[in-house]
Amino acid sequence: MIAKVIHRFIKPDIFICYPLSVICYLLFSSCVNTEYNVGTHRQDIIFYSTEKEIAMGQAISKEVEKQMKISNNPYDIERVNKIGKKIVDICDRKEISYYFYVITGDEKGDTDDKNAFSVPGGYVYIYKALLDDLNDDELAFVLCHEVGHIVSRHVIKKLQAAMGYNLLILASGAASHDGQFTQGLSFALAQIMAAYSREDEFNADEIAVKYMQTLKLNPKAGIDVMEKLYKENKKKLYPISYFRTHPYTAQRIAHIKETLHLPLDVADYIN
Repeated sequence: MIAKVIHRFIKPDIFICYPLSVICYLLFSSCVNTEYNVGTHRQDIIFYSTEKEIAMGQAISKEVEKQMKISNNPYDIERVNKIGKKIVDICDRKEISYYFYVITGDEKGDTDDKNAFSVPGGYVYIYKALLDDLNDDELAFVLCHEVGHIVSRHVIKKLQAAMGYNLLILASGAASHDGQFTQGLSFALAQIMAAYSREDEFNADEIAVKYMQTLKLNPKAGIDVMEKLYKENKKKLYPISYFRTHPYTAQRIAHIKETLHLPLDVADYIN
């Protein structure tokens, strides 16, 4: 989902890493794992074990609770958890637990953000402003999409690329709770809230379609969600860029249609 970046940035020079040296270190150490990714159906190099991913998720989720207001509305919680449980029962990653939360606003009091995001280790968040706009099938697609990011380990791979191994350790809570630990968490959360790559978003949409079909729900609900977001996005002015990495909403609509083998129309080719 399209997200706004949290405006709690830390000094970027603290997190400058040297990719070649990091890669060389990892390649010749025991922390590198090459494993089959059940979401992307290919072998991935993962520097981080599932156990450490869970530890990181727990630490980052606590940071989310500091920066966001989590709903205690019983109706919203039950609605999200009921659908979330069905998705968890059929998803491809069973070695972690999943948790679903509704966000009512951030520390600045903003309540109108229509967004959802996921955190390593199985944590899924949806803003109430978006939740209230969705019927149950549309909500299921959004949650399937976010679970898809976790299944494909998009978040971990994104953080690996952005932070490097040592900073992942900091963000996981393996280090002491000092200034560096707090900075590591803030940087990790900012990366999570930033846009995913085009490939990752398309993959999460494909997984969402698959899970919707397995649950015998209407996968076209994903198109309806995107069209609602498209109308929201049209109210804002975006710069035109052929090399934009995060797919425009219209591109995601077209990709979902292609995944469902539906015909495309002229609008699907317009960003």
